[in-house]
Amino acid sequence: MKLKTFVFALIACFLTTSCSLTNAAKGGMIGGASGGAAGAAVGLLISKLAGTNTAKTTSIAAAAGVAVGATAGSLIGHKMDKAAKAAAALNGAEAEVLTDGDGTSYVKVTFDSGILFASGKSVLNAAAQSSLTSFAQNVLTADMDVNIIGYTDNDAWKGCTPEQSVQKNLDLSLARANAVSNFLKSNGATATQISSVQGLGEANPVASNDTAEGKAQNRRVEVYILPSAAMIEAANNGTLK
Repeated sequence: MKLKTFVFALIACFLTTSCSLTNAAKGGMIGGASGGAAGAAVGLLISKLAGTNTAKTTSIAAAAGVAVGATAGSLIGHKMDKAAKAAAALNGAEAEVLTDGDGTSYVKVTFDSGILFASGKSVLNAAAQSSLTSFAQNVLTADMDVNIIGYTDNDAWKGCTPEQSVQKNLDLSLARANAVSNFLKSNGATATQISSVQGLGEANPVASNDTAEGKAQNRRVEVYILPSAAMIEAANNGTLK
């Protein structure tokens, strides 16, 4: 119970931000964060990040139970910059490097679900399979953790009550997130890398659901690339490549 209280206290204290400096530089400036809340689920971290860059969150290092030194922060930032650039080159993907409350870098990759799936479906189309294969084989490395979150717009389902539509959108978003997870695991990602798969349905819209353009932005799958404990340790040891 004390650990849970501590984790939620951390979540209430830290703020996720984008950065204008390179993340390698910012990592060096803000490094030195100490680990706490050992064993806290990274999925908890990402659930607080979902859909917004201003969500309050605990630190990745705390969740991994490994302290991040200043030099290590620079090395991780450099690696995450490279991963974001590679992800942004994929068809139908947008990528940005963010930092947690302690300055540790991670990558948010957003796939437009219209590019991944047919309307109302959770079966990956051919173009999506090509992009996700490249993502698994050319972006991810063995020392990265992955969290996947699916979303929908707020369109109602024919013949359903509002409550039923909300639930069906929630189910669809999870099915799509699982489809992405399963495909990545079958094309190079390891099962242990994917630490969280969630479907949040209509929650956390990034645009207005009052327009077709806004709804298209809200139908998305977000893939978060986080440094694993192994990456942090390698960075601390100066052996991260």
